[in-house]
Amino acid sequence: MKNLILLFLFTSTLFCQTKEQSPNIILMIGDGMGLTQISAGMYANKNQTVLEEFEHIGLSKTHSADQLVTDSAASGTAMATGVKTFNGVIGIDAQNINKPSILELCKEQGYAAALLATSSIVHATPASFYAKVRSRKMYEQIAVQLSEHDVDLFVGGGEKYFVMREDNRNLINEMDTYEFVNSEYEFKNSTSDKIGFLTYEEEPPSLLSGRKPALDELTQLSLKKLSAKEKPFFMMIEGSQIDWGGHANELNYVISEFTEFDHTIQKVLEFAKADGNTLVIVTADHETGGLTLDAGNLKKGKVKGNFGTGGHSAVMVPVFSFGPKSELFSGIYDNTAIFDKMLKAVME
Repeated sequence: MKNLILLFLFTSTLFCQTKEQSPNIILMIGDGMGLTQISAGMYANKNQTVLEEFEHIGLSKTHSADQLVTDSAASGTAMATGVKTFNGVIGIDAQNINKPSILELCKEQGYAAALLATSSIVHATPASFYAKVRSRKMYEQIAVQLSEHDVDLFVGGGEKYFVMREDNRNLINEMDTYEFVNSEYEFKNSTSDKIGFLTYEEEPPSLLSGRKPALDELTQLSLKKLSAKEKPFFMMIEGSQIDWGGHANELNYVISEFTEFDHTIQKVLEFAKADGNTLVIVTADHETGGLTLDAGNLKKGKVKGNFGTGGHSAVMVPVFSFGPKSELFSGIYDNTAIFDKMLKAVME
């Protein structure tokens, strides 16, 4: 009997230690952020980027189930769920089967979860972590699925999809377990267990057009809130508008959005270094614009480039990783493997 009690105590202690060692996962997606977008932002910043501090670097193949050139829905789904799907589809594989996301699987393991984006929160990339729809344009249905989900904290635009709906529902009123805040001040001071911050009625403007609050500030506040829960967390942070600058073929747009994203990565990396048990992955869903750099001045931080397309390209994108299990992300692999590697880090 004594031996059984000792075995039970040992097993319980080992279980507790294992749960305590579960790492935080922070996945940072620079939408449209290929190697040339990173290079442009780095050279514009006098040849410096925080990405130089990462321990491991890999390359991700971004194609969708049937197209060499992916969109954000298919690529977001690949990273979120580990399966290839068709362009425009979110959270459903090529056999029309709904797939659980890494966020949802982390929640099953007792994690907290957060989503931050400089687009609307129902846009393709953030939606890939909680929604299952056949078209990324089903914004009102995506909003319903978020309202029925268990995300602890989310920040992004798109308020109209929650309150100015064709079915006349007010999802904010229905989401009575959440506190919805209307400013960075309210967000900072909220002590609610679940928080929604819909930053703009529609899509947020560009940084050059005055978008506020800054992504790095929102991220820092979110990290404090998640840390206070005293359990591991999964966070996805998207620098959404690097992509929009590429679509517009505006290099200054790309560089300004990358610069904000780089500042955000800096905040996350500082947190990870201090915490000691946080895995950080920084990557892109695809490259946008077919950008090439052909002139510039390092001393002045000047960069000149040309765009080859107003759409996406099929080039591989880099994957930077830091923290526990970061070595898993070295090498060349399909974007679906990002899900597999994150899941391995959580479950081992």
